[in-house]
Amino acid sequence: MKIDCHCHILPGIDDGAEDLEDAVYLAGRLVKFGYERAVCTSHCSFLYHNTPQIVTEACNLLRAELERQGITLDLVPSMEYRLIEDTWPAVRAHNWLMPWEGNHILIELPLHDPSKMGDIDALVEVSELIRQGYQPVLAHPERYNYLEMDDIRALKDAGAKFQRNLGAFEGFYGEAVSIRARQIDSEGMYDMVGTDLHNYRYADFFENHVFNKK
Repeated sequence: MKIDCHCHILPGIDDGAEDLEDAVYLAGRLVKFGYERAVCTSHCSFLYHNTPQIVTEACNLLRAELERQGITLDLVPSMEYRLIEDTWPAVRAHNWLMPWEGNHILIELPLHDPSKMGDIDALVEVSELIRQGYQPVLAHPERYNYLEMDDIRALKDAGAKFQRNLGAFEGFYGEAVSIRARQIDSEGMYDMVGTDLHNYRYADFFENHVFNKK
């Protein structure tokens, strides 16, 4: 089964699909790209205080509409947890973890400002998740331009799996991210690829530059 382990296609709960119509369209594009299952990793961050109940309800809504329209895509409700003071302590206190594929948890760091983590130490959190039986998956390590390669290697050595964003090699996120992605790949540190699909622009880029590139 071809699985997209990172996408934002649930309707209206983060910066991905804006509504149900949008969500159905994006799900259809995933099917066109050959995906059979989508792990719906809606943001759990300072802008989107999602909970398992919110995510599950949105997933059920989209699942019912896909079934009604005959679009075959298995949906798995989950979240992308940002390790920042605004949300991560609440996630842990309320046990809002939604693992996929058994025990996988998708985590991310702040994209630009590591100070938002406050006293949270990513290495400590990775180790603690593993101790509790989870498998942390670090989303798009190529996008954290403030990390040195030694920092990235340390997260890998701590036990995190790495997920590369589709399109990173092809320049969707800019040349600097492309170079970093190839550095990480050259050391064999990636474990999986996710689309991180948010909108039409992502889908069109993937179709033109990844799946149908000449």
